Amino acid sequence: MAQHFLLSREAKTLSLVAVMRMSDAEAEQRFRGLRWADTNGEPVCPECGCVEAYEMRRPSGLLRFECKACKKGYTLTSGTLFASHKLPLRMYLAAIAVFCNEVKGKSMLALSRDLGVSYKCAFVLAHKLREAMAEEMRGRRLGGEGKIAEIDGAYFGGYVKPANYKDERIDRRLRKNQSGKRQCVVIVRERGGNSVPGVFKSEGAALSWIKNRIEKETIVHADDSKAWNELHTRFEMKRVNHEVAYSDNGACTNQAESFFSRLRRGEQGHHHHIAGQYLLRYAQEAAWREDNRRVSNGEQVFRVAHLALTRGPSVDFGGYWQRHKAA
Repeated sequence: MAQHFLLSREAKTLSLVAVMRMSDAEAEQRFRGLRWADTNGEPVCPECGCVEAYEMRRPSGLLRFECKACKKGYTLTSGTLFASHKLPLRMYLAAIAVFCNEVKGKSMLALSRDLGVSYKCAFVLAHKLREAMAEEMRGRRLGGEGKIAEIDGAYFGGYVKPANYKDERIDRRLRKNQSGKRQCVVIVRERGGNSVPGVFKSEGAALSWIKNRIEKETIVHADDSKAWNELHTRFEMKRVNHEVAYSDNGACTNQAESFFSRLRRGEQGHHHHIAGQYLLRYAQEAAWREDNRRVSNGEQVFRVAHLALTRGPSVDFGGYWQRHKAA
């Protein structure tokens, strides 16, 4: 029997011990290389793009740069997801390592304990890492001539607790007895390729989104849900009735189901509850983990760090707790 990838030496190329043993100078050098890879770590002004800068440090030891052209000051994390950071850079690298080492998700309460920070800090940091992962899915289109894509949907949230006594219980399958908070996660997954998730009120509401995400001439595999019938006019479809079989005449959605298995286990085993407004972020995280399940943990860590350092500040979580306090 072949060894599982996660048990192999190739899967473990970076340890948390190695990250925590880094000096501040080593962590700075690593972040410089990740953010300014095109200039071999030499700073580039985020305002004017000038590659010439003065290096200086604050009394606290924070490394700062001053652009020789526009005289603007900036740091290693200015204009990134880690802008205005308060933790040492080594702690951010350790946070990414802890986050990526979990194959089904990381509890933010556990992350706060691992890093010795408040739950609020861990909550915002984890969501910023999910934003970084989602950058790879921005505008992604899957499939193409001769390629296969699987689609499926599953419902999350809106749980209605049954009454204590049997004669007081209601049929929770009826719309009038539901909470209205249930949402459908739809996944499009290319075989041998990448995935892209979306969140909708129902499977049928995702049709236009699916058409925009899948290239023409793609062979699409789906279950026998009536919601997918309209896709026959655009794609070659192969359908399987899961009440009869998991696969039928080559048609199956096992890879889409694998994504849902990861997301469900992350919800039940780590998070226990996912608020509806954040469901897409968790779905994007699960899709990223599923797509990179055969990538070493070291490469995962540095990819997430690079994504976080090459996109702008978070719109959703920059100053998150301050906004909620003011409200």
